[in-house]
Amino acid sequence: MGKIKNFKELATSDLRKAALAIAEAGLAAVDTDAVIRSAVRIEEETLHLAGEAIPLSSIKRLFVVGAGKCAMRAVATLEEILGNRIAGGAVIDVQQWFLKRVKYFKGDHPYPTPKNTEGAAKIIEILNGAEEGDLVLAIVSGGGSTLLAVPPEGWTVEKEVAVVKPLFRAGADIVELNTIRKHLSRARGGYLASYAHPARVVALVMSDVPGDKLEFISSGPFVKDTTTVEDARAILEKYGVEKAIGFPVEGLVETPKDDEHFKNVRNVLIVSNQTALRAMEAAAKAQGFSPRTVTNAFNGEARTVAATVISDLAAAPAGSALLYGGESTVTIRGKGTGGRNQELALAALPSVKPGELILSFASDGHDNTDAAGALCDIMAKNKAKELKIDSTQYLEENDSYSFFERVGAQVVTGDTGSNISDLVIALRE
Repeated sequence: MGKIKNFKELATSDLRKAALAIAEAGLAAVDTDAVIRSAVRIEEETLHLAGEAIPLSSIKRLFVVGAGKCAMRAVATLEEILGNRIAGGAVIDVQQWFLKRVKYFKGDHPYPTPKNTEGAAKIIEILNGAEEGDLVLAIVSGGGSTLLAVPPEGWTVEKEVAVVKPLFRAGADIVELNTIRKHLSRARGGYLASYAHPARVVALVMSDVPGDKLEFISSGPFVKDTTTVEDARAILEKYGVEKAIGFPVEGLVETPKDDEHFKNVRNVLIVSNQTALRAMEAAAKAQGFSPRTVTNAFNGEARTVAATVISDLAAAPAGSALLYGGESTVTIRGKGTGGRNQELALAALPSVKPGELILSFASDGHDNTDAAGALCDIMAKNKAKELKIDSTQYLEENDSYSFFERVGAQVVTGDTGSNISDLVIALRE
């Protein structure tokens, strides 16, 4: 069974059916359970961990920790693989699973709450108890920045929310956001590595950041940070945050810079949007298209990205499948509901021609709403005409969710078990 719950309802043309099948292939390739099983296994008395063979006899104690939207599912799989070899651990996610050996916490997203701090504090407690000879196996996945909220003394999660909200509204990108987040928490920007020292750490990283820069994925909890408080302050000034919130941002702290804290740490990228894109290329070829991945790191305004995709599609030969991975932003101007993928599709709609289709979707299944994304094609365009609704008005209100709900072109997956950025499929018959 596939990930797209309304596949049959949406697959009302050959082009739509092909696009949905390509999307399914991408989601299947980055399924968390499958990814973890490919990276971790035990053979005889050896732990094979992301290409490294570690004799079990060399491990004093094995701890498992994790943070992010895929962390709970990943740790559940690790429990199946490692069993009673796990001495303890803690994980925080936006969803909650029952775990047998690792303490689990359900946090909030996209803004932190005290529940996030509770879960992150437990992870810190576990890491502080790790000693030389111990192995910490960590899961780091997208969404971990918000979940790893441990405010410095004199600061609060409520104040962090006040700082982050205007950055979202202004369309700050993920590097800018996470630069600031690193310096507003004692669980990001390499802090978790410093707590675990001198134990050995292997962090399995599941990227949702365009370009796969390890230090910005979940704000790099196990990666030595290259940014400084001054960098964070420059971003705050760029977006006029202190003026917008009405109080000074006094909670910025410097991240650990001592190389000693990172010498026993290995961060391994085990999945990214490139994994999905390769699978989507193969699926598109099987559907009879000539596929090409244009980029795995698009960024900028969703409306600008939409214009680029439309232009690329117009210039592409017949039978092309253009694939994109990345993360756009939305500058909020209206009072509607939606996400960057639905906004991208809505922005492209007026320019889409017969025989063309664009599908933009969030790999975690939640495009800031209960929809993963939307289909943009001549069928959606004609349905809007039939209903006498103007897509440009919905776009100005940032109300892409309502528009695609009305025209019946939302893509619904629920939680996919993945989180590797957004994906765009552009097809031409």
